[in-house]
Amino acid sequence: MSVSTCPSRPAPRREAIEAAAPPPDTGGLDAADRAIVLATQAGLPLVPDPWGAVGREVGMSGAEVLERMQAMQESGVIRRVAAVPNHYRLGYVANGMTVWDVDDAQIDRLGREVAAIEGVSHCYRRPRHLPHWPYNLFAMLHGRSREEVERQAAVLRERLGEACRDHRILYSTRILKKTGLRLAGSRPSDASTDTQRRG
Repeated sequence: MSVSTCPSRPAPRREAIEAAAPPPDTGGLDAADRAIVLATQAGLPLVPDPWGAVGREVGMSGAEVLERMQAMQESGVIRRVAAVPNHYRLGYVANGMTVWDVDDAQIDRLGREVAAIEGVSHCYRRPRHLPHWPYNLFAMLHGRSREEVERQAAVLRERLGEACRDHRILYSTRILKKTGLRLAGSRPSDASTDTQRRG
């Protein structure tokens, strides 16, 4: 299981189950796996034993729920189980996706280095779309102000050195709802459970 990185400060969070992209054909799930997915669509319960809580909801032990979740992750039905912080609630209101035009011959090495820098919560290699979009490395930064994000971007710029030809910072203008795995035609169990799980 992987946990998304975020600034090291305790925060309200929810656990999310992410589907692999593109979503797999879930027609092969047995009834027990399907019940687990339906029970966790709103996220895992924020309790000391989330697997046991889900198990009680679907009529199996917590150990069996965990084992089945791990098997679904290994098969690609579930990509990961991750903590999803709300950066705005933490006070990180300046969120900037930095995009970089980096030498393709060095991007793998430099991407790993950028991903390890404190303050980078996501780092991706993406295809260029020339002539309008030359950027092939994306790194998400979070700060309490745009000035803080720009200072973080300057650290990234220094790390990329001569391999970087250009970059931009694209600031968030609105919050989009993040959701985890959903089975077609289904909904999370109910609003009260959803609120309880999301924190």
